[in-house]
Amino acid sequence: MRHLKVAVIVSRFNEFVTHRLLQGCLNEFKKSGVKDSQIFISWVPGALELPLTALKWAQKKDISVVVCLGAVIRGETYHFELVAHECARGIMGVSLKSGKPVIFGVLSTNTIKQANERSMLDGGDNKGSDAAQAALEMMGVMARAK
Repeated sequence: MRHLKVAVIVSRFNEFVTHRLLQGCLNEFKKSGVKDSQIFISWVPGALELPLTALKWAQKKDISVVVCLGAVIRGETYHFELVAHECARGIMGVSLKSGKPVIFGVLSTNTIKQANERSMLDGGDNKGSDAAQAALEMMGVMARAK
């Protein structure tokens, strides 16, 4: 855990949700013994900017894992499907290209209520926390696969 370095990339779009996802993620890392000095946070404009930034971080030799956090909430147009699909595809591509775990912590919800329910703090469901747990688990998996 001492040599672990984590990049966390957060979408600024729907920041009222993504800020809570980030807090859940950071809280989970801290509970697991990851120090602030081991975590690098980058904010990007929206979900479609997550994959490129994830790639840049994943290409750094000292970064062990990348966590992508965002919230895509359905609106009245087809835009939701395009953003959600391409964001997911891009993040998966970064993981496969880099050979490093790149965790998909991007909500794709039908309503703001659903997004709020999945980003609760104070003991509620928080998918940012789940993303941190997945990152830590994948670090173990990757260490065993060497």
